[in-house]
Order: sequence, then C-alpha cells, then structure tokens
Amino acid sequence: MTDREDDRDHRFSDGEGFDESYDEFDLDPPELAVDPSKVDPVDSRVVTDTLDDQHVANDDVDAEELLDVGLNYVGINRYEQATEAFERAARFAGDERLAQEAWINKGVAHAELEEWDEAVGAHREALSIDDESEHAATAETNLAYALWEFGETAQALEHAERAVEIDERFAEGWFNRAFFLSERGLAEEALQCIDNAIRLGMRNAKVLEEKAQILEALGEYDEAEEIAEEANELRERAEQELMQDRMEGQGRTPERERDGPREPDVDVTDPVREADRDREWQLE
Repeated sequence: MTDREDDRDHRFSDGEGFDESYDEFDLDPPELAVDPSKVDPVDSRVVTDTLDDQHVANDDVDAEELLDVGLNYVGINRYEQATEAFERAARFAGDERLAQEAWINKGVAHAELEEWDEAVGAHREALSIDDESEHAATAETNLAYALWEFGETAQALEHAERAVEIDERFAEGWFNRAFFLSERGLAEEALQCIDNAIRLGMRNAKVLEEKAQILEALGEYDEAEEIAEEANELRERAEQELMQDRMEGQGRTPERERDGPREPDVDVTDPVREADRDREWQLE
C-alpha cells in the first residue's frame, strides 16, 4: 500500500461483490430503450415522441387545442411548427373526425412548404381513417393537388374525380377536376366542371382566368375575353381590399372552422400553371 493510499479517509470494500441474481441497473429510464436500427439519426423528435407514447395519456392532451395551435402557426407563416402541432393533434385525438381534420391540415401546411411527398402522405393518412366522411372530399382534392405538384398527374385526376363523387357540391373539387382535364386537352369536359364550380359559388379571379383559358382552347375567343376582363376586375378589387386591410391593421387572424378543416388563406387546392401565376390576361 502506498503512502497516498494510507492518507485516504476511506477504503474500498474488499467484499465478494454481487451474486448472480443481481439485476443490473441503468441510469437511463426504460422508456428510452429505443432500437437505434429503427430510428432515423436525423429525427430529433424520437425521444419526445417516445416519452409521449409512454407517459402521456390521450385524456391528458387537448387535441382540439393543439389543432388551434397549429392553425395559429399557419396564420403567422410558421408552417414547419404547424406540421408538428397538427401531427401531435392527430396522434392524441380522441375521435376520428378530429384526427382526420388534423391530418388534412398537416397536409396543407406541408403544401405551403412545397413538401409534396409529405403532403401526399398526410392526406393519405386522413383518407385511411375514413374515405367517405365529411372531410373526405377535402382530403381527396388536396391530395390531387399535391400529387399534381409531385408529378403524378394521372393519379391527380383520379383523386379529383373521387372528390366530386364523394360530394357533388364540393366546388373546389370541380375546379381541380376542370384544371386536370384542361391540361389533358379535354376542354369541353373541363368547361362543364368549371361551370359547376362557379354555380356552387366559387367565383374568383383564379377560377375565371382558368375558364377563360378553357374557352380560348375551344375557340370561344369573344366569351373568353369577357371572362378574362371580369377576372382582372376581381383581382384588382381583391388587391385593393387587401391593401386597405393592411393600412387599417385589420389583417385576418386564423380561426378554425368548427364544421370542417380550415381553408388556408392561400388556395393550396387550386393548381396554377407556373407561366400564368402572375401575369394578367391579354387575349389577342
């Protein structure tokens, strides 16, 4: 024994140690015993999600309040945070209707981020809950839009058609179907669909611009020009109202519609040709 060891106030035990029946201990709680082979190394939420599943009962979480949190994030253009709030709302929702609503809004938020693969997945999750519910038509038409942007044009038309089969009074579904048919050169069918959308109350600059383009494809140039002029008037009026709201500090605050998924301020369900996104109509 060295002099340094003699100076110690205590000695380590020279006992026989632990017998074979002793269970090893671990400083980490069992909830964190995650199989690393099943975890994406860049997924920073795996720990919190695991703890949520282990310790947080559904009854302890207000999923409806979480949904409203997500909508408020959307209102301030914080779409990434919105997607996380919507996903947690869906996970903890006590009823299928609320879960489906959360998944649809998650898809909308991903669309705002142009994360089309994630948007497709979210809307498919919504439809997997119930593909004939009051929200199913919204999920189908948003899925159609995301698929279109993702390059799956054939599937996009199928889901747009499914949306109006579920709810024949769903104006946005008729508009999407009109757009996809027009892109395939089926102008006559597209005109019928867009007229349905207008009859159901969807009369704004974007819809009228699309109708003008369909009429032009059919050779109805005079009517197309009239519709295009009306579209420009509506767009100018909307821009003036927006400027007036900003000057008066009356910007819209996000409010959740209690009877269905929130329709975002941006028409994410409305496909828009890139070349036509910002140009005014000028027909020759």
